[in-house]
Amino acid sequence: MLWRHNNYIIITPYSHSPIIYAYLGFVKPRALFFVYRSADHFYSMKKLQLLLIINFIVILNSVAVFAQAPVDSVPSVITLKQSVLFALRNQPAVRQAAIDQQINERDIRIGLSGWLPQVNGSGAYDHYFKGSPVTATTPGVVSPIDEFSSLGVTASQVIYNNDVLLASKTANYSRLSFQQNTISTQINVLSDVSKAFFDVLLSEKQLNIINEDIVRLQRSLKDAYSRYQAGVADKIDYKQATIALNNEITARKQTSEAIKAKLAYLKQIMGVNPQSNFTLAYDSTTYEKEAYIDTNQTVNFNNRIEYQQLLTRKNLDNLNVSYYRWGFLPSLAAVGSYSLAYLNTHFGGLYDNAYPTGYAGLSLSIPIFQGTKRLQNLAKARLQVERGDLDIVNSENTINTEYMQALANYKSNYTAWEIVKQNVSLANDVYKVVSLQYREGIKTYLDVIVAQSDLRTAELNYYNSLFQLLSSKIDLKKSLGTLTVDQLQQQ
Repeated sequence: MLWRHNNYIIITPYSHSPIIYAYLGFVKPRALFFVYRSADHFYSMKKLQLLLIINFIVILNSVAVFAQAPVDSVPSVITLKQSVLFALRNQPAVRQAAIDQQINERDIRIGLSGWLPQVNGSGAYDHYFKGSPVTATTPGVVSPIDEFSSLGVTASQVIYNNDVLLASKTANYSRLSFQQNTISTQINVLSDVSKAFFDVLLSEKQLNIINEDIVRLQRSLKDAYSRYQAGVADKIDYKQATIALNNEITARKQTSEAIKAKLAYLKQIMGVNPQSNFTLAYDSTTYEKEAYIDTNQTVNFNNRIEYQQLLTRKNLDNLNVSYYRWGFLPSLAAVGSYSLAYLNTHFGGLYDNAYPTGYAGLSLSIPIFQGTKRLQNLAKARLQVERGDLDIVNSENTINTEYMQALANYKSNYTAWEIVKQNVSLANDVYKVVSLQYREGIKTYLDVIVAQSDLRTAELNYYNSLFQLLSSKIDLKKSLGTLTVDQLQQQ
């Protein structure tokens, strides 16, 4: 409710006058209404209050949005790409590498801070129980001044310093080194997660094959027992079927338990909560298409992140040599100081009068002799460069060997996969024919067991060869230096 009194506008929350509120004594009058000096003042304050309310609402909405930010979770059915991307966001090793980058950036800024002016303040207070901070003009007479205080500020600016110069030169290489370390960690996670993903898929496919084989064996056992009951065959057939069925049931239990262990390892390297449950997506057409790679590529050492790290390390070592080589140069800095001194005979008037002093100049520090320390460090730094060169040579040999081994494994696995694909269809046809001939009494049960075993072996070999081929492709791409996170994100 608005009330006007002289040149003032008064706002009260209800229709009663402010005088009544004050008289009733519910609360203090100033807590119940606002007084404005003029209409313009009133409307300007209303605008201000409106802006404050809007800002308050925006802040509350922002807090609500941040509070409701979704937690990174694993989908119920996860693909290979999703599992790798999740690992790159949540795997502790990757996150530690990112933190190491941030720590290194702080170290760089600490080193570069030496180029900035260094300003320090100081203060002191002394009360002399005996003697005086000043000397009396009359010999043998002690000055009555026994209170002393000083306030001052000093500043320095580096013009040339070998340590700070080294920090400037190594800053970019240091950033590059930690960035390469992060990339190396990401590549290792990409490789490990992919292989573990394929390993779990392989075990799951093996379990499916075993379950299908158990169904076939149960049907064969039923047929063999019926033939035994009818007197067409002796009990050896159904006993053999029982033995084969028991073996497959045992294999199913072993495989199912192995899947749990392999899935736990996959969760570990992905950075997933062990209590999370998900299933792996399998697309045979996609994996068969992704199994191919150009085997005519030649290895390029510069593509390998390990080789790049050694080159960066060599640049840092060369800068270290330069640092010790020019270590005999003096350090030069501009310095300045300004201080106030206070003297008096009693504390109450100590700060009445000040005696200022100030100066500005240059400070030069020359290392004349350090016991051959600089020369020994220089010789050590040169040896480190020489050792780094040998690391590069050894890395080239290692990379070439890894490439040849990965290429040989890929080619052999690819050939095995191409052949095994044909065996699956052939073994399936043979089993169907032999099974029908056994029911007609043409084939013995031994032939059925052999056909079942061949079919099971062919199916297992197919998935083994497929996932081994996919794993060997990852090793080949890693040896070529073409296994990168950027390619995965672009897919």
